Amino acid sequence: MEKLTNIIEAILFASGDAVPIDLLREKLEITKKEADEAIRQLEKKYTGNCGIHLLHFNHKLQFATNPEFKEKVSLVLTPIREKEFTRTILECAAIIAYKQPVTRGELENIRGTNSDYAVQTLLGLDMIEPCGRKDSPGRPVQYATTDNFLKRFKLKSLSDLPDYEELMKKIAEMSVVEETSNYLYEKDVYDPDADTENAETPNNDGFELPDFLKDIEDGIIKIQ
Repeated sequence: MEKLTNIIEAILFASGDAVPIDLLREKLEITKKEADEAIRQLEKKYTGNCGIHLLHFNHKLQFATNPEFKEKVSLVLTPIREKEFTRTILECAAIIAYKQPVTRGELENIRGTNSDYAVQTLLGLDMIEPCGRKDSPGRPVQYATTDNFLKRFKLKSLSDLPDYEELMKKIAEMSVVEETSNYLYEKDVYDPDADTENAETPNNDGFELPDFLKDIEDGIIKIQ
């Protein structure tokens, strides 16, 4: 039973989202009695002052942070999420601006990841809008930028956009620079024996966003 409980624990941790109990029973080939016992063990473990709580609702299971620690969690994670949010919106806004009209599926094919949240956010900011449906199976909605997109980013027209390949390269470089910076910070913190006085740091002096990207980043942060 302990092994089964640990397996379910690992599945819930890896998922992050709610996992149907019926799916656990089917894939793990366990009985209702075995599942119920494992759930009881997890509920006993993840409760009270524990930083993680087990949510059991609508025949599903999900891990969630202890509400008591909400402020501390937010204090650490919010800056990290804001960086990721900004970069994601930059990427999606740029792709839609260049490839429009574009469907959500086409956007996700280019990015290689789910873009639902980004599209909904851009719609909420009135930076993109539905502009029709593609003549293909399912007739998916196509999106295009709005006049508000041009106004917010100080563009007279879409012809003022910089080169697409160069723009996407700069967005990718944003991720590399941030990851390098985070790595150096972690080394400073966790390696007390490191020779920091003579340590070499990568030269990022040549990295600079084009004006369009700066305007997007600045605009999104102010709009939120």
